[in-house]
Amino acid sequence: MSRFWSRLVHDLHPYVPGEQPRVGGLVKLNTNKSPFGPSQRVLDAIRGEAAETLRLYPDPEATDLRRALASYHGVRPEQVFVGNGSDEVLAHAFAALLKQNAPLLFPDITYGFYPAYCRLFGIQADPVPLDTSLHICVADYSRSGGAIIIPNPNAPTGIALSRAEIAALLDAHPEQPVVVDEAYVDFGAETAILNLWLSKPAGGPNHVEVESPGPGCVSATRSVMLG
Repeated sequence: MSRFWSRLVHDLHPYVPGEQPRVGGLVKLNTNKSPFGPSQRVLDAIRGEAAETLRLYPDPEATDLRRALASYHGVRPEQVFVGNGSDEVLAHAFAALLKQNAPLLFPDITYGFYPAYCRLFGIQADPVPLDTSLHICVADYSRSGGAIIIPNPNAPTGIALSRAEIAALLDAHPEQPVVVDEAYVDFGAETAILNLWLSKPAGGPNHVEVESPGPGCVSATRSVMLG
């Protein structure tokens, strides 16, 4: 390795992506690949925007996209964050929310980018073991920590928490950032992003109501909920 690399680079262990088979007709579901591909309307819309305006910088706040997403999901545009790919959004969440004075809690068997981002951003981690059935047990997160992140459903187990369990997790940690990563939610889990209303009244814990999106919800390219 070049002597010009910083100490940070020398100490990093890179995230190793899963195998990408080059077999025709194979759909690899564990990497969020759709078996159907984009619709013709999507392709036509992309072609329609591939005009001479591509020479210009795009809107840095993605205003039109955020407005469209907000309208579709019934939230406000300022509640929508978009980025260049889902892992960039996740990186922003780690840097902005999850670097606290106490260790970050996440499952010991989970998405491989979590420990990689902890090393990158200098975040102390305290992985929480899954139970004997490979489930995330909400009660196990009662240990001391600075923040929590869990994927729902978990990767690579594919096992999800219910909305009630997520609500219980948020209610038990009113003073900590709790991020629920729903990157794989379409593969078999009930989304909590737009169905839990989270508010933090002064001096009180989180209040959770079902089917009422509110100011505590954050919708993103990689679905992330902050409680």
